Amino acid sequence: MVARESLQAGELLFVVPRAALLSQHTCSIGGLLERERGALQSQSGWVPLLLALLHELQAPASRWRPYFALWPELGSLEHPMFWPEEERRCLLQGTGVPEAVEKDLANIRSEYHSIVLPFMEAHPDLFSLTVRSLELYHQLVAVVMAYSFQEPLEEEDDEKEPNSPVMVPAADILNHLANHNANLEYSANCLRMVATQPIPKGHEIFNTYGQMANWQLIHMYGFVEPYPDNTDDTADIQMVTVREAALQGTKTEAERLLAYERWDFLCKLEMVGEEGAFVIGREEVLTEEELITTLKVLCMPAEEFRELKDQDGGGDNKREEGSLTITNIPKLKASWRQLLRNSVLLTLQTYATDLKTDQDLLSNKEVYAKLSWREQQALQVRYGQKMILHQLLELTQVSSFPVP
Repeated sequence: MVARESLQAGELLFVVPRAALLSQHTCSIGGLLERERGALQSQSGWVPLLLALLHELQAPASRWRPYFALWPELGSLEHPMFWPEEERRCLLQGTGVPEAVEKDLANIRSEYHSIVLPFMEAHPDLFSLTVRSLELYHQLVAVVMAYSFQEPLEEEDDEKEPNSPVMVPAADILNHLANHNANLEYSANCLRMVATQPIPKGHEIFNTYGQMANWQLIHMYGFVEPYPDNTDDTADIQMVTVREAALQGTKTEAERLLAYERWDFLCKLEMVGEEGAFVIGREEVLTEEELITTLKVLCMPAEEFRELKDQDGGGDNKREEGSLTITNIPKLKASWRQLLRNSVLLTLQTYATDLKTDQDLLSNKEVYAKLSWREQQALQVRYGQKMILHQLLELTQVSSFPVP
């Protein structure tokens, strides 16, 4: 969407009445979906909307046909879930995307065969054979991933389940930027797209899909923001990688057993988990409490740990080191920095390429231009993550450790 004339901050760009939203409630089988709500529950929570889309896509008199005509070709979606597995693993190794996609694909297959297909077969008058297809379901999941909206909960409703996704015609035309110039506002009767900063004539109007790192953008939407534009980019250090780094620092079996005991204690405190990650942004640690507590427990003297464990973790709320912004990482205790540094080095080993290789590709415009779209997008994901990790290497230097 492009501004045909100059716009001011706060200016209303367009309004979408709630009656124009496509959801499980506004579709022509909304009553049935509501009655069968219990049978349609799933891990994703998306099944009712996906069934609404499957029905409306093949209903000749669907009021949504003009909207569907604006959709991208379903066979042209660029989400990594549609890449060949070998290409996905090769280009995105270490980024977290292949693992996220594998989970998605397993959930999609399970959801389709256990809930969606039986429901369509039970209502053959509402779902023609043309839409009873795992491939089409797969494509519609990607459309919902990339184009749907979830209305935020009110502050007092934080304990409630998240709102179901809905399709918002017109609003889903806008592309995303971290430095966006428009935002979608929700009210009782309509949704309003409002300019958040001046937009000169001829400039594109950008919405925000939320604070999204590049790995999340490519996973959910099939694109990234080129480095260094995405100010919301992050790098993950898997929690089990920090455990591995701590174990590497042990010299005896007793020390090794103590490291496992410390880890189990952190699990009990719900600070770590087998599938969790510490999330590092460009300027702050997004999982600050979890990382500080983990470094503290894994590095504290054995006697101190015994005392803490006897207290069952109580009385440990003091934050001597202050908030964990990127700039104050050098102020952390040397043992903490060394453990963090070793964890970063292990994380960097999970990528198929090193920082210099990616840097050379990015800096050579001719070579970069010859890369495929997927190669370019994957390169941007890897490079942004590695830049954050290498910044951590510099900040965690202990005098005897040279920066690689």
